[in-house]
Amino acid sequence: MQLFAFGVNHQTAPVSVRERVAFNAAKLDEALRDLAGCPRVEEAAIISTCNRTELYCNTGEPEQAIDWLADYHQIARPQLAPYLYTLPHGQAVKHAFRVASGLDSMVLGEPQILGQMKQAVKSAEKAGTLGLLLHKLFQRTFSVAKEVRSTTEIGANSVSMAAAAVRLAERIFASIGEQRVLFIGAGEMIELCALHFAAHSPHGITVANRTLDRAQTLAQRVGGTAITLNDLADHLARQDIIVTSTASPLPILGLGMVERAIKARRHRPMFMVDLAVPRDIEPEVGKLDDVFLYTVDDLAHVVQDGIDTRHAAVLEAEQIIDLNVVNFMHWMESREHVPMIRALREHAERYRQQEQDRALRLLAKGESPQQVIDNLARALTNKFLHIPTHALNHTSGEDRAELVALLRRLYSLHHNS
Repeated sequence: MQLFAFGVNHQTAPVSVRERVAFNAAKLDEALRDLAGCPRVEEAAIISTCNRTELYCNTGEPEQAIDWLADYHQIARPQLAPYLYTLPHGQAVKHAFRVASGLDSMVLGEPQILGQMKQAVKSAEKAGTLGLLLHKLFQRTFSVAKEVRSTTEIGANSVSMAAAAVRLAERIFASIGEQRVLFIGAGEMIELCALHFAAHSPHGITVANRTLDRAQTLAQRVGGTAITLNDLADHLARQDIIVTSTASPLPILGLGMVERAIKARRHRPMFMVDLAVPRDIEPEVGKLDDVFLYTVDDLAHVVQDGIDTRHAAVLEAEQIIDLNVVNFMHWMESREHVPMIRALREHAERYRQQEQDRALRLLAKGESPQQVIDNLARALTNKFLHIPTHALNHTSGEDRAELVALLRRLYSLHHNS
């Protein structure tokens, strides 16, 4: 078992890099099977969110897995290398525990990443790429996250991405209650944002989505109207605040569409938050004079409010994680010895079977049961002691001293024995 994790996140790579290595949810099963199809990659799981893309593998060739990621996204490895972190063995275990516990998130203590990791595990199970090692790792990961969140204040006073978007909007507009808000997408992140903005009773809410049914479901919850993505161009000019988070591999709002909307608005400002990776809004839109465009990275300083009050909780969480890392590594090491233990047992079983068969034949011939049992015990003793005795008799010098010390330890022998 050789655990290896690698990837990029909001701390190591800007959104322009993260969006290039993000995985499309619709093609994740195919990607997992392709990765697990590489020689010596026995298991694989992929976590792909707006803040991180991480791959967890059971592999004897870590470099091959990294090459696969670069090839899959058609990125030259030297271009990816400056942003990539690689985590072998215990480092990978600790990282998984920290991520699930919210210690490695842009929003310290946020719970959303735990659900995203669980979904990643479900995807790996569905694709058939989750084996004993990764299954055990993630089950322990979820257990550690539960312990951290239930015994520390790691989530206290945290500011969610949705709340941060509202705070930024309040810096642009005197009152959200006077603005029209457009949400593009209907996933979990958009739902959270819609609920936060709806609490401020905006002048109007519109939800745009690829499928109208999902847009209508969310619109009903927040008292808004629903449209499809095809209707965006007709509605964009009436929107003051736009929040978008979809799984689209290509931008949904291009420079030309936004320019036309700004002109129709007579240059009244538009506030836009792009929480998608890859991005839903072309970066050039942010250069327009009347557009205030924020990406997921731009919200980082806002969501860090209250981090000082959680410093003690972080220390407590790290202690819980460190202890569990030690326990998990002990389990991994014990699993490495399973083949040897199995071989020893099979070796002993052959001895037992041979002597048992011999004893049964003697009993069938009418031999004394007492004598048969005595012979059985003596024969097993001789067979089990033959190999170590032979080794002692044919070893000398330092090797013999090491062998004597090892045998004393194995058989719990005292020095005067």
